[in-house]
Amino acid sequence: MLTPLPDKSEIPQGYSRNPWFFAVLILIVLLLGFTMQSYLNKPQLLTDPFLQLPTANSVRVVWFTEFPGTRNTVAYGENLSQIAAANTTKLSRTREDKDSRIPDEIKQSIIDNNPIVRDIWRHEAEVTNLMPGVRIPYLVTSFMNDGASVSSKIFSLSPTPAAGIGLKILLTSDHQLMPMTAANLQKVAETIDKVDAVFMAGDLINIADRASEWFDDYRGRAFFPGLQGRAFSELDKDGIKTVYSGGELIQHAPLFPAIGNHEIMGRFSTTSTLNDQFNDPFPRAAAEKIYPYPTQKSVVKDKNICLKNNSFNSDTYNEIFSLPSDKNYYAVTFGDVRLVTLYVTNIWRTPNLDPGARGRYRERDEDFNRPEKWGYGQHIFEPIVKGSAQYNWLQQELNSAEFQQAKYKIVMFHHPPHSLGDNIVPAYTDPVQIVDRTSDGKIKMVRYEYPKQQDYLIRDVVPLLEKAGVQLVLYGHSHLWNRFVSSSEMHFLETSNVGNSYGAFAGEKRRFVPPGYREDYSAIGDPNGLEPVVPTVAPLLGKDGRPLPYIESNDITAFSVFDTGKGTVSSYYFDTRKPESPVVKFDEFKLRNS
Repeated sequence: MLTPLPDKSEIPQGYSRNPWFFAVLILIVLLLGFTMQSYLNKPQLLTDPFLQLPTANSVRVVWFTEFPGTRNTVAYGENLSQIAAANTTKLSRTREDKDSRIPDEIKQSIIDNNPIVRDIWRHEAEVTNLMPGVRIPYLVTSFMNDGASVSSKIFSLSPTPAAGIGLKILLTSDHQLMPMTAANLQKVAETIDKVDAVFMAGDLINIADRASEWFDDYRGRAFFPGLQGRAFSELDKDGIKTVYSGGELIQHAPLFPAIGNHEIMGRFSTTSTLNDQFNDPFPRAAAEKIYPYPTQKSVVKDKNICLKNNSFNSDTYNEIFSLPSDKNYYAVTFGDVRLVTLYVTNIWRTPNLDPGARGRYRERDEDFNRPEKWGYGQHIFEPIVKGSAQYNWLQQELNSAEFQQAKYKIVMFHHPPHSLGDNIVPAYTDPVQIVDRTSDGKIKMVRYEYPKQQDYLIRDVVPLLEKAGVQLVLYGHSHLWNRFVSSSEMHFLETSNVGNSYGAFAGEKRRFVPPGYREDYSAIGDPNGLEPVVPTVAPLLGKDGRPLPYIESNDITAFSVFDTGKGTVSSYYFDTRKPESPVVKFDEFKLRNS
């Protein structure tokens, strides 16, 4: 942008008669213009670097750009003298559409509902020969063809900490670009001296293939900026406007995610919105029947792609993160913690029973004779039922030496086994389809039930975890804080209150229960029989003055931190209506020794 010339009346009289003045002034303006243009054309990093997959002597550094780069490197160590080259890959499904929060000049290129491809490159370098307990500086640099380059600030990294080292681990989930997420993460950074890792129990964003939700949503709420202290999310509470930047966390501490339902996209399309595609996952078994494909070995790869495109996929999530396994479930040791992460999530469907609702309990009237249009209820994405591949893997992991020898055993997944929230109903099981017909054979209803006695988490998984000595189960999904403890002292923690809470169903507040169904759907409380624990330090009070065993507020945000040195899980809240108020520790409990 060129700087405008000053009005002649503003030029001092002595200069107005000097011809060299205008020549010098014009030269300065041109130089400023070229400098500004050069700045605008300078390559930019789409994210700061973040840490993945630490081992005893290495860690991976990942970052993103909108250009491939001729070279992408990590400089690290004393004087940043050591260099690690990065491998670069292009994300295969990142797109934008008319619902993306992107600049209008980019939106103008979107025609109708057709999403446009957004080219984003991922760079990953492995930093090796590290010493446990030793933290060293690093920065990343990406180079372009014309010799231009861009570097990050200097951050620090270290490998997996050795056992016996006290760590502070952030326990969180369901960020989803929620209004309070940046405030939540900023208060984490201000409250905790140093976070050593982030355990995130799913629903990182809303629409997995929408690139701006990960990187640069113009509201300043995107996923990576919040966890890297680069957000600029404004909250307006009672006329008080405050901008929150999030926290500089994952540049220094590895992130371990679990997959949630929002990391999964449904049937692929080039002509429907990303929201529509997200809401259109199709069970694999149904897709194989409706979209048959040749089974010759020569086309197996194409068959898998076809099957994914006509059912569901988690490609963008899998391409963004370095997971310890090619599955969406894995186990890692981090200091004194053995973290077991499971793929426990299903598609969310509306409980609405209206004729036009493709919901959790019914199909739309107009679709009764079109199975390709059915939603198939809240179908599960990856089996966890006893005898499934994931269940068998979990059994092996719980019997492994790494798990047995760990001081702290934590299991993390997305769907709640115990909760006062809404999303725990109905039971976590495969929908039972019931087709009601008229006397002449015409379909009059396609509906679904979820037998409570077949809840896979309660019937199959939780008993395994109890027997194996798991001390903490971390999950999310209902956007509130509450916790429970079993008779064997296994703790259950849902700590996902960053806004858009679905509420806690206790007292007079009741969940929607479909009438006329055979199953017993719990309207209040925890459907699976545990009483919520009242916070031990400073619980919030209800209207009747009694302490509440939950936080369901869209004004008060909560986060939890596990201190492995003390063996305690502490939860804190911050009232965003009072920007100058302190963060309050409201709950703390201690995990039993293994």
